[in-house]
Amino acid sequence: MSLPEVAVGDEIPGRTVPVTRADLVRYAGASGDLNPIHWNERTAVDVGLPGVIAHGMLTMALAAQFVADWAGDPAAVRSFSTRFTRPVVVPDDDEGASVEFGATVKAVDDDGTVTLAVTATGPDGKGVLGKALARCAPRT
Repeated sequence: MSLPEVAVGDEIPGRTVPVTRADLVRYAGASGDLNPIHWNERTAVDVGLPGVIAHGMLTMALAAQFVADWAGDPAAVRSFSTRFTRPVVVPDDDEGASVEFGATVKAVDDDGTVTLAVTATGPDGKGVLGKALARCAPRT
């Protein structure tokens, strides 16, 4: 499988992903991270958060899925790194919070490996991931 043809500076079409409280409960069960800040409003506020927040690793996983979908194959994603800069607050309603993912091509190596600078913007318009980099290589 080959990666899409890109050049340094190209922007990857973005995607908006909704995150609901139900998603947080499913992720908590799958990951074993049952910290109540991810499902209980009172606990989240009591520890100084603005409300229930999405798991940072869930946000990272959604960003990695965005990259894997662009690459056309999850095996093409050779590495993904990021820092968590701001939580995604998820309201207790049917819509939840929306996270907007995008990426810009940062480098294209001679072997076809592509490095993407990935962005993730929360519902307040501020970035929720920092220094997010993904390296994708075509399968050989």
